[in-house]
Amino acid sequence: MMPTAGLKTIIALSFVLALGFLLVILSCALYKVYYPLLVVGTYVLAPVPNWICARVANPDDFVESSGNAVLDLGRFCTGFLVLMGIALPAVLAHAALINIPAMVMCIIGGLLIYGTIISFGMFFQEEQEF
Repeated sequence: MMPTAGLKTIIALSFVLALGFLLVILSCALYKVYYPLLVVGTYVLAPVPNWICARVANPDDFVESSGNAVLDLGRFCTGFLVLMGIALPAVLAHAALINIPAMVMCIIGGLLIYGTIISFGMFFQEEQEF
């Protein structure tokens, strides 16, 4: 049974999402280098492969087992985008394009953004009837 989303849940998730965006924007604005904004794009695009592959896979087809391969591809692409969102600030810091504190703020902010997106999806997903 999935938890239900109430008004307090929506407010809390919105606050965490705003905090994540604030950290990413501050990591750019405080050091006047705007490369960390690329992380926001990777975290916003990260759930898209799972969403597309879940729609393409046919869970009602019991004869053909190719639905799992499509779902696994979506999970792989999502994992790649999440890992890229963590690794990109580290690579930028290693190349001395951003500072270490900006890297830390960007990674923490990005994880808060992605965690909020996943939490919204968990709280608001529709119940499947059999």
